[in-house]
Amino acid sequence: AAGQNRCHQRALSLLGCLLSRTREEAWRKHPAELLSLLLRLCSEFCRASDPTRLQMCAQLVRFLPPPEAALQSAELREAVGRVWAALRPTLQAKLTPKQIGPVLVLSACLLDLYGWESVGPARFCCLLVNRACVEVRMGLEEPPGNDPSPELQNTLTGCYRIMEAAMEQACTAGAAGATAPPHCSALSALSLQQSRQVLEVLQEAFSAVIFYLQQVESDRFSDPFVLATFRALCAWLAEETSCLKEEVTALLPFLIGYARRHLQEGAAKPSLSDWTARLSFSEGGGAWTGTGALRYLLPALCHLSAEDAPRKVLLSVDAPALLVDFLIRTWTDLRGRSLTALPRDPSMETACSALLNVMVTEPDSVRNDPCFRTLEVHLSEALPVLMNKPRLLVLAANYCTLGLMIGRLKAPTGGPVDSGQRRFFSVTLRFLRGALRPGSGSGPVQVSSDWEESWDEAAELWRLSLQALGGCVRAQPWLSGLIRDEGWLHGETNRCPRGSTLRVDTQL
Repeated sequence: AAGQNRCHQRALSLLGCLLSRTREEAWRKHPAELLSLLLRLCSEFCRASDPTRLQMCAQLVRFLPPPEAALQSAELREAVGRVWAALRPTLQAKLTPKQIGPVLVLSACLLDLYGWESVGPARFCCLLVNRACVEVRMGLEEPPGNDPSPELQNTLTGCYRIMEAAMEQACTAGAAGATAPPHCSALSALSLQQSRQVLEVLQEAFSAVIFYLQQVESDRFSDPFVLATFRALCAWLAEETSCLKEEVTALLPFLIGYARRHLQEGAAKPSLSDWTARLSFSEGGGAWTGTGALRYLLPALCHLSAEDAPRKVLLSVDAPALLVDFLIRTWTDLRGRSLTALPRDPSMETACSALLNVMVTEPDSVRNDPCFRTLEVHLSEALPVLMNKPRLLVLAANYCTLGLMIGRLKAPTGGPVDSGQRRFFSVTLRFLRGALRPGSGSGPVQVSSDWEESWDEAAELWRLSLQALGGCVRAQPWLSGLIRDEGWLHGETNRCPRGSTLRVDTQL
């Protein structure tokens, strides 16, 4: 019996090593067999004594399925709930740093599968977040030069996942300030006071993250742990930019430099590419590309570019040029992968929003920075293609708005009009005109069927485009003739009768 047990453990160890490299493929080919084995391991985990359970945490992690496979199994969902119940006394006990690491990593992986739904009561959820934040502070608030060990890096990466999941729920609960329905997770049902406490410990942990990143030299930009730390901070900044404002602003040159290095270098080194491919948060489970770091940062840039102090720093490190480069590279990649049905890329829309913030608040930069001329050329080439891609209507609305915002700031020219400019404005007029259709009878104007599905996202861009078009006409008088030739103004005024809530800018 003892010999059989040793063989069993060796076989489990070997299978666990194989699954750590081929998890998606193995679960795709052998879902029933792997699920049966995992359910048995979960049962053994729940029955084990505390010391044995601590040893089994790392083993159980290796046998967990990809999130998409987990969602298909009600049995596994119930088993994970029992594992959480077994973990609660363990996390509430006094553990050494070496002991708590595997527990937190397993907790992070379970959160990846089913979120906070079966974690437990709100108090335990708060304890889990607090322990993760404490580990991050202890691990990162070391003097410069004392890098975390590989084991600690693995633990901290799991802690980042717990912090991100907590932040998403706590921010929502804190904003609502109300009790969640019974079917929601315990963390989403936190009281306002509990939410504030969670956000406070998160703020302390992210202060340590900022401290750590301040010490990172450029020769470590390909370090997977630096990427994990960078990504965690970006997730925090995407949700919360009012805390640690001065520290974040001071770190912006590093964040932009890090994203720029990866964008310019393209495909990552093998160590970074392999590491990201194994993470559940890697985009689509695919290989790492150079745009990945900037994609993480974009939501934060959208917020920060709207504020004076951070925006000044962003301009000083040529962040607009980085965003323009990202748009051009991503557009080229999209067109190269699909000539018919181009997929929607929300990151491109977010980059447009950040650039739009700069255009609204920094007109001198738009006039003088050559990157905006590069952007103008790109817009004139891409917008005609986007016109025929209904799934990309929101991106087309962003491109249309950006081009018009640039056009309104250009000085009048007495010479011939550039063909690219004429093409852009001609396409823009047709695009904006396509947003509306006459109402039935004498009723109000209606949103066209092509725009209806995306109107909630595109409506404000459409209105802003009309305002910017009025500025373009004043700055570039030749546009008046183009508008008349297109019959655009007559058509729009007929579509927007008196009393309509969708009025054409009267300056036109």
